[in-house]
Amino acid sequence: MRIHIQNDSTGDWPPITPAHWDVVRPRLTVESEVTFGSRPGDFRAVARDIEVLLISASALRDLLPLDTPLLKIIFCTWAGLEDLAPYEWLPPGTILLNGSGVHAVKCSQYVLMALLMLANQLPALVNAQQEQRWERLYGMTLEGRRLTILGLGAIGGASASLARRLGMRVTGMRTTARSHPDCERVVTIDQLDSVLPETDYLALALPLTKATENLVDRRRLAMLPRHAGVVNVGRGTVLDEEALCDLLDADRLAAAVLDVFHAEPVPSNHRLWTTRHLIMTPHVSADDLQTNNALTLRIFADNLNARAAGLPMPNAFDTSRGTRVRT
Repeated sequence: MRIHIQNDSTGDWPPITPAHWDVVRPRLTVESEVTFGSRPGDFRAVARDIEVLLISASALRDLLPLDTPLLKIIFCTWAGLEDLAPYEWLPPGTILLNGSGVHAVKCSQYVLMALLMLANQLPALVNAQQEQRWERLYGMTLEGRRLTILGLGAIGGASASLARRLGMRVTGMRTTARSHPDCERVVTIDQLDSVLPETDYLALALPLTKATENLVDRRRLAMLPRHAGVVNVGRGTVLDEEALCDLLDADRLAAAVLDVFHAEPVPSNHRLWTTRHLIMTPHVSADDLQTNNALTLRIFADNLNARAAGLPMPNAFDTSRGTRVRT
């Protein structure tokens, strides 16, 4: 099997190296020959021999259209692949995989951090500090609080597990209402309105699809209790930012922690920067630069092993829905 690993040379990501590959090689059950590259010329030099390509979405986008007659599998290191839509560029018969699972531990810990910040009124305390006000605001424990998680994929599921361990009462939402071990109940999108009025904290861990775009709109945000807090680690366009800012400024919602946005970077004149009781982070919730490469290669190898064993590949991506096949 001819595998090519094309590193993204444009971002902050450390490259996947032969040393990383040597660690995961014993895990792989199929014979392989691996090449590495970071420039377009590196890819073109081996393109016609590649059977399996590991690459980021941004690096892949820059190489389209592909001239890879032997290509069977593309493993994209990102979990959300909406930047590659529409998918007409995908060579016929080539299976597209995403990086779901790589970010679950790091991002779920960020969600837990955000919930603890909301429970302890950190957004309001930060505002008081900026205004040089000594205002004693008391927090609360998370035990017994109701958390609604939209999206029960790798990140949402791991977040539910951490929240349950702290005694939270977790409701999950996904495309089907099948049970989840860390949720008291699971609902579908058409049942979402029924759970929002009893939600203390709303966490968004959704991919961007036709079904999820602007899902949490002004009407749904207004259904949350006044004391509720919002966390978004999924995609910015799932949430109505203007409506959220309006409700926060009017004290109609308690607080929010956002890591993803409609426009990234957020424009310097956008009201998000000055909205009360809102903490922003620059899309850093999911990535651990110390562990991402090792986790990526482990999941990559597990998918290749599944294919070799005649089993479905866990990270197979459904281009018609914009999500993993198994969600």
